[in-house]
Order: sequence, then C-alpha cells, then structure tokens
Amino acid sequence: METVISVKDVKKSYGTTKEKITEALKGITFDVSKGDFIGIMGASGSGKSTLLNLLSTIDKPTSGEIFINQRDVTTLKGDELSDFRGREIGFVFQEFNLLENLTAYENIAVPLSLQGEKPKTIRKKIMAVAKRLSIEAILDQYPAALSGGQKQRVASARALVGEPTILFGDEPTGALDSNSAKDLLNMMKDLNENDHVSILLVTHDPLSASYCQKILFIKDGMIHQELRRENQSQTDFYRQILNILGNLEQ
Repeated sequence: METVISVKDVKKSYGTTKEKITEALKGITFDVSKGDFIGIMGASGSGKSTLLNLLSTIDKPTSGEIFINQRDVTTLKGDELSDFRGREIGFVFQEFNLLENLTAYENIAVPLSLQGEKPKTIRKKIMAVAKRLSIEAILDQYPAALSGGQKQRVASARALVGEPTILFGDEPTGALDSNSAKDLLNMMKDLNENDHVSILLVTHDPLSASYCQKILFIKDGMIHQELRRENQSQTDFYRQILNILGNLEQ
C-alpha cells in the first residue's frame, strides 16, 4: 500500500534554555497509507493539536522527519512550502473559515485561483466536487444564507477541489448540530471508501472517531495506544473508544 504520510520520531518543544522548556511531542512515529481514515484522539494538552500543526506544515518539528507524498515537508520554505500546501493538503476546520463576501462557488475556487488554474479548469473542477458533495444548488449563495451543515460542505469542497494527497479534519463537527455532524461524517466516510481519499481526523468526540478505521490515542506527547476497527460494528468500535478514553483520563 502506498504511504502518503510518514512520521518518524517527531519531537516538538517550546521555550529556550533560559526558560522552562515544554515538550509537546516526545517522539511520534506512524504512517498513513493511501485510503486510510485515521483518527487522532487525546485530552487537551496531550499534543494532538501540535501534531496536526506539524503535519499540515503550519509549524515545524524540533526534530524528526515528516514526509508527505515522499517530500520532507520540514525542509520546505516560502513559496515552495505554500505551493506544496496548496497542492497536497486539504483542510477542514471546526470554524468554516469561509470568506463572507464571496459566494460558495468563489470560496471553493480560492485555492485553484491561487495555483493559477484557468477559469475553465476551475469551473470544471468545482462542478465535479459540488456534484459529489450535493451542493450544486447553493453555489451562487453567500455564507450568511447557508446552514452550518451547508457551510461545512462548502468548506469540504474547497479542501477537496485540488485533489489533495491528504485531507485533514480539525474537529470538523464541533460547530454543527448532531444531524449535520452525522451528515458530514457519512460524507467523509463515503469519500474515503468510494473515492479513496486519505483522511486524518483530529477529534475529541468518540462518535466522530467511530467513523475511522484506526485511532491513535495520544497522551503526554506520545502515542499511548492504537486501536483498529477491523470487522467490528461501528457501535462496538464506539464502545471500545469510550473505554480507552476513560482509561486515558485516569
């Protein structure tokens, strides 16, 4: 199976020798293969948000290696880093981060415009992803007119329109009601299973995590435990996640 992300002994510290040094990550190693749907879970302060920032190239590790699509992202800088991020990484946030003065269509077009794609190509790609996510009817509307679920679908389309190597989700259901959250999670599951989109989902929500194939539980800056769904039902997997989370908090 093709490896799309390889993380090798990644450490991240904050502070200097003149002040207290905080070790946020103490040596994380794991791989993400093409078509994986992996969840990252852990209590506040466990290091999961730090890890996501490193993987998404927002921050750099103190030491260790992070390869995305066989490129060492820790060595990328400036325009090269921006171009790589735009081509290879899709990001769905808890807050939708849509530009209020742009229509849904224009919001989805932003990453393609930044990459210099031609308008005809942009339209073709937007219509394809809009059809896939069932948002064709709202493309001419502004964010203020959309529901939370619709906004998150538009944000997901923006993340996917460039066909990234990996889709990162940072608590993407956090601002949604329960029905919209399940709708988004089923959409992500469908994209993963039918379009083989590789997804890494950072969440504190066990229900969201139960849609994943594998969970990495982080505690005190290290991978404390790994849980695979295998052939379990989603209900049984959910119960296992709850049990492990309970033990992590002890």
